[in-house]
Amino acid sequence: MGLTREWFNLNRVGLPQKVINTIQSARASSTRSLYDCKWRVFEEWCLQEGHISFQCPVRVILSFLQDLIDKHRAFSTIKVYLAAIAACHVGFEGKTASQHPLVCRFMKGVRRLLPVSRSLVPLWDLAVVLNGLKMTPFEPLEGADMKHLSLKTVLLLVLASAKRVSDIHALSVHPSCTQFAPGQTRVLLKPNPAFTPKVVGSCTPIDIEAFPPQLVSSGEQQQDLLCPVRALHTYMDRSEELCLNDQLFVSWAKPHKGKPVTKQRLSHWIVEAIALAYTSQNLQAPLGLRAHSTRGMATSWALFKGVSIQDICAAASWSSPLTFVRFYRLDVSAPSVARAVLGTLLSRDSTC
Repeated sequence: MGLTREWFNLNRVGLPQKVINTIQSARASSTRSLYDCKWRVFEEWCLQEGHISFQCPVRVILSFLQDLIDKHRAFSTIKVYLAAIAACHVGFEGKTASQHPLVCRFMKGVRRLLPVSRSLVPLWDLAVVLNGLKMTPFEPLEGADMKHLSLKTVLLLVLASAKRVSDIHALSVHPSCTQFAPGQTRVLLKPNPAFTPKVVGSCTPIDIEAFPPQLVSSGEQQQDLLCPVRALHTYMDRSEELCLNDQLFVSWAKPHKGKPVTKQRLSHWIVEAIALAYTSQNLQAPLGLRAHSTRGMATSWALFKGVSIQDICAAASWSSPLTFVRFYRLDVSAPSVARAVLGTLLSRDSTC
């Protein structure tokens, strides 16, 4: 279950093994793994300083956190370390280490000293990426190799659904989980029933319509190249002979061919797809690309195009619009000064 030190603390008060397992299951497996890693760092630090990690006084905890500040760690990183310590430390007078008055005041000071800031400007250009997905090596889709077909499919799915990578990773090809409407006009995707999302109850089915719904002109035929339903259907047909189980996305490369990919590998696919969309147009891919950036990009453009904030939060599984505003909203509406000025000049020249 991870967090062995927490298990010992709970076992010491006489709790049965099954009860301890249930309590530790309150955190997602990824969270337990992260806390366990941070706790080991704290244990090693205490060992070097001559302290008992799970029973040390509050001054030792504060000294460790101050050491993290001196090493220029981010505020979010320090919060994770404190959460891991609070989970494994015996606490003070019936309260966890993070609830100690001095620790609370210390963390308020950390927030002031290390203000959290994020860029409101998108790191990559959605229009450039979508245009790249309509070119070689992603198209023609029927002739693309499994690598580029997989990259395009997963990127279109995360953009169309605004879901976490873990939610996409949990999708299944079982007939009860993936259902195409007649004529491939839409697709309903459900996760594997055994999947436990990071936030319990947040993983809702993904309902995606074909894009565009109807083709009425040759101009819209070009837009059909960005249809996630078309890409998914083609991918499932091509990967059917590779799949060794019901997971949607599987590896195409030896020696793991046909085996389920990990969440980390799926994230790498998304980043690679964005970068390849740039390089296929002889453009330099931006540095620092992250798979999670697709959530902010997709939802920000949806808001700009008139989708209600309630529908956006429902699709992205956010309980409050505040989550979107604080952590994901990007300014996709305002062009740069240079582009606005040069665009005006080009428009005037073309008119002349």
